[in-house]
Amino acid sequence: MTDKATAMEPAEDANDLSMAVLNAIQNPVILVDERGLVAFANWEAESFFGASANHLARHNISAFIPFGSPLLTLIEQVRERRAPVNEYRVDLSSPRLGADKLVDLYVAPVLSTPGSVVIVFQERSMADKIDRQLTHRGAARSVTGLASMLAHEIKNPLSGIRGAAQLLETSVNDEDRALTRLICDETDRIVSLVDRMEVFSDERPVDRVPLNIHSVLDHVKAIAKAGFARGIKISENYDPSLPPVYANRDQLVQVFLNLIKNAAEAIGDRADGEIMLTTAYRPGIRLSVAGTREKISLPLEFCVHDNGPGVPADLLPHLFDPFITTKTNGSGLGLALVAKIIGGHGGIVECDSQHNRTTFRVLMPASKGLAADDDEIPMTKGNIA
Repeated sequence: MTDKATAMEPAEDANDLSMAVLNAIQNPVILVDERGLVAFANWEAESFFGASANHLARHNISAFIPFGSPLLTLIEQVRERRAPVNEYRVDLSSPRLGADKLVDLYVAPVLSTPGSVVIVFQERSMADKIDRQLTHRGAARSVTGLASMLAHEIKNPLSGIRGAAQLLETSVNDEDRALTRLICDETDRIVSLVDRMEVFSDERPVDRVPLNIHSVLDHVKAIAKAGFARGIKISENYDPSLPPVYANRDQLVQVFLNLIKNAAEAIGDRADGEIMLTTAYRPGIRLSVAGTREKISLPLEFCVHDNGPGVPADLLPHLFDPFITTKTNGSGLGLALVAKIIGGHGGIVECDSQHNRTTFRVLMPASKGLAADDDEIPMTKGNIA
């Protein structure tokens, strides 16, 4: 009996390892047998379908997806062809699964078990967010070229125009002097705009070091409370166990000053206006670093929440594009610069907005070598609200 039990241990260990791997996958994965029953579901699938694996196993897959769903046709195709199939942007919205349930599907046969197929679901929400980040980076590169051209082709002539206006100012009457003053003021305004755009043309490598994000946020909060957010409550909800973020301190200060300033301007004179800063550890997202073959984890989440009126729905998908703004006198470069800086760090930035609740979420890499093993994450000092 002992020999038999010992002989079975490697198989049991392999099965446990397989289960652990499948449950670690951040996408829903199910196995549908030849009868259409859900023979296996990982933890993400249980969450996706809102049912336990045992409950799923007692029902046909058709009971959990909308009537006439293309998924059923895909399953049959895979069984007949015995070859995997990908299908993109499949709508599985239903009262059971919820609204706006748009997914990409990967359906593959299990060759060792005829009639069985594996289905992997990727919700489009995360895929679309990453797509938007790539679009934002492309838009920032376009502004980079435009900034270089403007600096060379516009600033020099403007300097001549301003100099000529100053010379005229000394020899004209008071009525005309107002016009020369207007010329100087407007040329200064254009030069200031070009100077802001020149930031985009700086493609030098970013000097990065391990940083305590809570120290950066506390510094930004102090600046905000002493100036543009003087009358607004700013609270924190920090995760004190976060590892250091691998970043440039000055650029992170610029990013969060921009985000908090936007939040303060959105709140305006609202008496109950509040900005909340939060940090958290969210493993599972990996992204390629621009210009390299390296893939990094983005487990560090830093958020700026506000209870302002929210971002208009039609503006939300384009919020990080250059020259997009809701402000009367805004240039629309602040959030584009945020996207460029975070993208240069290998991270992503996104915005979720509803009435009275807007969140700007920054996902960034931890300091190298510290994100691979949660057990080795050092403690960093943080404030808990």
